Amino acid sequence: MNISQENIDKLNAVLNVKVEQVDYEERVNDVLKDYRRKARVDGFRPGKVPMGIIRKMYFTPVLVDEVNKLVSESLFNHLKDNDVKILGEPLPHKDEDQRVDFEKDTEFEFKFDLGLAPALDMEVTPKDKVPYYKIKVDKKQKDEHKDSLIQRYGEFKSVEKAGNDELIKGLLVKVDKEGAEVENGIRVENVSMSLEMMKDEDQKILFSGTKRGDEVVFDVKKAFPNDAELASLLRVDKEEIPLLEGTFKCVIDEVMKFEKAEPGQELFDKIYGEGEVKSDEEFMQRVSDEIAQNYKQESEYRFMVDSREAMIKKAKIDLPVEFLKRWIVETNEKITDEQIQEDFEKYEDDFRWQLIKEHLLKQQEIKVTEEEALEVAKGMALNQYMQYGIANVPEDYLENYAKEMMSKPEESRKFYEQKAEEKLIAYIKSIVKVDEKEVSSEKFRKLYEK
Repeated sequence: MNISQENIDKLNAVLNVKVEQVDYEERVNDVLKDYRRKARVDGFRPGKVPMGIIRKMYFTPVLVDEVNKLVSESLFNHLKDNDVKILGEPLPHKDEDQRVDFEKDTEFEFKFDLGLAPALDMEVTPKDKVPYYKIKVDKKQKDEHKDSLIQRYGEFKSVEKAGNDELIKGLLVKVDKEGAEVENGIRVENVSMSLEMMKDEDQKILFSGTKRGDEVVFDVKKAFPNDAELASLLRVDKEEIPLLEGTFKCVIDEVMKFEKAEPGQELFDKIYGEGEVKSDEEFMQRVSDEIAQNYKQESEYRFMVDSREAMIKKAKIDLPVEFLKRWIVETNEKITDEQIQEDFEKYEDDFRWQLIKEHLLKQQEIKVTEEEALEVAKGMALNQYMQYGIANVPEDYLENYAKEMMSKPEESRKFYEQKAEEKLIAYIKSIVKVDEKEVSSEKFRKLYEK
């Protein structure tokens, strides 16, 4: 096996791999012998098929497979043994027509283009400055957060008569033009209809002033023109809705109105636990603290974004641009040459940041333990539970779910990388000059419009 590397410039190289018969002959013969032991050919006992027949049947595909494996192994070993850092993956050399005839040739030559990763010689110093935005909590935000809490813990209560936004509970039955129930027609018990969600004002007004025991004949398709929404209400397949005539009778069992929760000890106990908050002042302090905590997470994320930009600007990394464009297109069927020419800037800084991360993690010997990665996975698991409205998840449930995710190599790698980046950003924050700036939430949002 003969491998040589020609550096075209600091960022591009061509790797030449020559494979001779002596390199692959033993491997091919071993595979063919194994085929012979297992082959089933009419007229021959198992394991007694002549090698000539086996070679005629299988030699070329086995040769192709073994040579490709050999080339792949040789590429990997060359890069590892010679400490060649590359971006992306080796690509077949684009400037030559590499025709390989496995039927006739015994020696083969392959060329590959490499995108070389530039060497980095940088470190984080106190001279580096990164902004840190502290978001102010104002009265408007506290009032909005308070209102969202009392809205969240509100409930529907029975009222005597319907107005514009009540919830009507009762029976829905299909009726004819005279208002008589249609035999074998749709009949839905224990239905709940929101007047607020009704789209047609003429249909909504039919319910105004109604109470328990009243009957209302209305056009349900006008009231709820969305097919999916109406199918859910009537508990039928969505495909049936276009064929449905809209006249229904609603027999009202109950009229309910949503009422926000009233601030007070009962609400405080529901939200924070019994006796944890004992006054309006303590409640508003909790509200302020919760907003501040949410804002802190946003500030930390923004600090990560600005740290990334600062390090990229400092490193001044040149990339093998044309090679990377080609690599992205050839390894992603959904991206065309035209798209990559237009959008490549979006990828460039990702490549640069990946190089910087690897350099600084190695330089500072930042490692991630299995326990740390598992904590990241548990956080991800908790977020998924919370999306379904489950906040108080037992610790053993979280841990088992996290371990299940960690058992998948691709998922596990993501958790390790996320924790490594968190630790790197914490390191950067401990070294650089953190330029704190207090801003309003509106001004903070505008940072992302640049």
